[in-house]
Amino acid sequence: MRYSQCMNTQPRHILYEALVTRDKRYDGHLFFGVTSTGIYCRPVCPAPKPKIENVLYFSDATTAQLAGFRACKRCRPESRQGSPAWEGTGATVSRALRLLTKSDGPESLSLLANTLGVSTRHLRRLFKTHLGKSPMEVKMTNRLGLAISLLSDEEASIADIAYASGFRSLRRFNDAFKSAYKVSPSQWRHYNAH
Repeated sequence: MRYSQCMNTQPRHILYEALVTRDKRYDGHLFFGVTSTGIYCRPVCPAPKPKIENVLYFSDATTAQLAGFRACKRCRPESRQGSPAWEGTGATVSRALRLLTKSDGPESLSLLANTLGVSTRHLRRLFKTHLGKSPMEVKMTNRLGLAISLLSDEEASIADIAYASGFRSLRRFNDAFKSAYKVSPSQWRHYNAH
């Protein structure tokens, strides 16, 4: 969608409405420059929206830069579409989820945050926003979910299942399992085997 096509086929108020509603359909096809700040953004940018009279529309980031606008540091419109910078905070959460599923992944929130290059407070806020849970709650849910699937194998010992699920001790596994399911892993296996 080119700038001239946008302006010829869609009235200015429709383009502005795309900014106000953060319409994802326009992301990557429409960029807007704010004349009062000299910054250009993507339509999905979380920043407060400018007044309609302060907005110029562009079909690509290069055109906005050539017009003298600087890239927004929140939505990173100059980055390649689909890159982690383009995806924003969702990319940080995705990377954190990959680390949490590894059995040798970070054991504490501070180690996870350090690995990702963010503060623990910011990481907790991102997880609450994107997933509604804390990173450690997600980690525990993943581990217990894996343990449940492994418990169906009656040949595997409870200790092997605990370690394979990422728990560092059998006691921690038993405590976490009882806390989540109100029964021990061996009781769960017994009830679900019949």
